[in-house]
Amino acid sequence: MTVRTDSDGIIHLEGLCGIDDAEPLLLSLLASPSRRVAWSLCEHAHMAIIQLLLLAQPSMEGPAMSAFLQQHVAPLLSRQPASRKAAFTA
Repeated sequence: MTVRTDSDGIIHLEGLCGIDDAEPLLLSLLASPSRRVAWSLCEHAHMAIIQLLLLAQPSMEGPAMSAFLQQHVAPLLSRQPASRKAAFTA
C-alpha cells in the first residue's frame, strides 16, 4: 500500500500513488487531527491525490521524491490561506 499511517499519526505517501490510493488518503486525512503527510518516498501522485492535499492542506514533511511534485505542487501546498484548512472536516 502506498498510503499508510504510522503510530505517530503521520500519513506516508510512498512509491506510485494512484487513483486507488485517493480513498485511503481521504480516510487518513479525516482521521488524523494533525494532518501531517510525509512524501519523501512519493515517486508519483495521481491528480486525485494532489487535489486532496490541496484541499486538506496538511503539514508536509520533507521534500517530495518527485522533482515535479517538489517544483510544482509543494509551492501550492505552502501558500494556501489558513481558512481553507478549517473547511476540510468530516
